[in-house]
Amino acid sequence: MSSSKLTITSTLPLLNTPLQIPRLGFGVYQSPTNICVASCLTALKAGYRHIDTAQFYANETEVGAAVTQSGLKRSEVFLTTKILGAAGSVDGSYRKCVESVQKLDPESGYVDLFLIHSPNAGGKARKEMWLALERLWKEGKAKAIGVSNWGVGHIEEMKEYKQEVWPPHVNQIELHPWCQQREIVDYCNNHKIIVEAYSPLVRNYKANDSTLLELAKQHNKTTAQVLIRYCLQKGWVPLPKSDTPERIVANADVYGFDLSEKDMNTLDGLDEGDAGSIVQAVTNTL
Repeated sequence: MSSSKLTITSTLPLLNTPLQIPRLGFGVYQSPTNICVASCLTALKAGYRHIDTAQFYANETEVGAAVTQSGLKRSEVFLTTKILGAAGSVDGSYRKCVESVQKLDPESGYVDLFLIHSPNAGGKARKEMWLALERLWKEGKAKAIGVSNWGVGHIEEMKEYKQEVWPPHVNQIELHPWCQQREIVDYCNNHKIIVEAYSPLVRNYKANDSTLLELAKQHNKTTAQVLIRYCLQKGWVPLPKSDTPERIVANADVYGFDLSEKDMNTLDGLDEGDAGSIVQAVTNTL
């Protein structure tokens, strides 16, 4: 896709909402509570306007504190969190979600995006959590709702129980050149579901990959910058994570260069399918 006009303030529209999601996000998975506030403040100062957390990460309060301390208006920062497990009833799951909202934004009382973290607990749990998220959305406590790690079958099944929202606004999945998940990406693109890329840096496991090193050298960029740029040019929303201030800043410095069509094809050629996953490739059948 054409990418020369991309900037750190670039956004994408979320289907059937007035919302725009920033094209670059900042992930805080495994960011310890004593470091998370500082990391988020560094990210916000570097120009990120989108932070992705989750109940599972146990740092929602710290993310909320960083937004408050940053001096930015709440409306200027896009906050995402995720519910990990169903509580046993829609009311119970809803209450778990409200707790997260209160941790992230005790003053305004909303998050921009609330996701179901995983489909793995089964159909009953998926339905319960989705109906809880719909309630949150109806009340304005979540401006958009979506899913994470969901395959085609899970999203199709949702048609049977959804009441207010289908398709989900977002699907957050593992994405990088070695794990491109083309079937679910194509499905999401066809249904205008925003695709977010977690682990876009492959947790640095591929830092010595010869193809990646060669491209980084050609562009005089870090391997991480090449990987983030790749995601942006694919139309995905990458969520790079770091607690190292220099890397946080560098990972946002991805707008002064373009990967050529040849470069993109080279990276596309690294796909290993499900075998390339380091966390979880989606299952597209139920």
